[in-house]
Amino acid sequence: MNKHHRRRTREDLTMTLQFVYNGQDFVTEAQRSSGNGIAPEPSNFDLTIQAGWSDRMNRGLFRYHLDDLQTRIMPGPHGYVAQLNIQRGLQRRKPEEILSIKQEFNANQFNFNNIDPEEVIFEMTKVVEGRKEKGQLHERWRVVVLVNVSPLEFGHFLFVQEPSCCLPQVLTSFSIQVGIESVLLSSDPGFRVGFNSLGAFASVNHLHLHGYYLHHELQIESVPVKLLVPEKGFYRLLDFPAGFLFYTESECVVKVARAICQVTDFLVESNTAHNLFLTRGSPPSDQIQDEKDHCSRKGVRIAVWPRTSCFGAKDESAFNVALCELAGHLPFKNKKDYELSTEKDVKDVIERYLLPEAEFHTLEQHLTRHLTDL
Repeated sequence: MNKHHRRRTREDLTMTLQFVYNGQDFVTEAQRSSGNGIAPEPSNFDLTIQAGWSDRMNRGLFRYHLDDLQTRIMPGPHGYVAQLNIQRGLQRRKPEEILSIKQEFNANQFNFNNIDPEEVIFEMTKVVEGRKEKGQLHERWRVVVLVNVSPLEFGHFLFVQEPSCCLPQVLTSFSIQVGIESVLLSSDPGFRVGFNSLGAFASVNHLHLHGYYLHHELQIESVPVKLLVPEKGFYRLLDFPAGFLFYTESECVVKVARAICQVTDFLVESNTAHNLFLTRGSPPSDQIQDEKDHCSRKGVRIAVWPRTSCFGAKDESAFNVALCELAGHLPFKNKKDYELSTEKDVKDVIERYLLPEAEFHTLEQHLTRHLTDL
């Protein structure tokens, strides 16, 4: 039997490493270096992810070996981080054909119940402190963390919420919470998490988020924002590409995750494709911050980009605009585009995937009213 289609057995499940954490494991601040080049001390979460990922790479479980990627910072005010990753375009598994944002899970298509069990790094479980649950494992959902065998960058892995429940690629409040908490568990400001909805270049219709390390600063970490709904901490990004932003520190994760889910549920119901990007970032501000505030990474910024839908099977050799590209990380799959593309070229491509200005403005009004009324 092909190793990528072998079902996990009960014995496999009992042998899986358990990563147990609670709120005391959150890193209160992952300071962005101001040029001293000193790497942060890795957290237990970072060590576990990186050791497990490297072990699977050394054992040949990936579709290609991820050598040091050619990287360049594009000239221009946005500081796009361009990388050349030819093998991802050539070797990646053929994506599922997506026809609807609300497409139902199909057990006959590839899904994460069919993977080689050795691709699993660990299962995440949170200990909830409380009068009734103190010292007990919070097991409402299982979160499986597995390597992405066609990696974008070092440490590229997937979070899969309770794979056996066969949830389609639609965010839940819990999956958003896990994404935010994983960023808080990392001491590395270069650790990122993201989500592509159906119609926004999701390749597998089985609920999952991406996680990976990118050790280059992105503007989304500190770009100015405009406050729209104070009670929900809902902001609009004031720089390209047009989107929305939430921010949270460790004390408000559950509340913010619910507010984000209220937005993504609205987008799903209105058949609006979307991408999310979660990263350490500075507190929201409507202006460019001073050096101290700019480097502060106490919390997590969650960007939400509504965009035009793209259905059918995607061309893996093309420059497809998904969570990375919208955040300013540009994986190119051919050398010519990598070497010759300019910031203007990239903006022109991204703009074709964004909502028209009038449509975005109308959506902003609807979301502002929706969150205010809840």
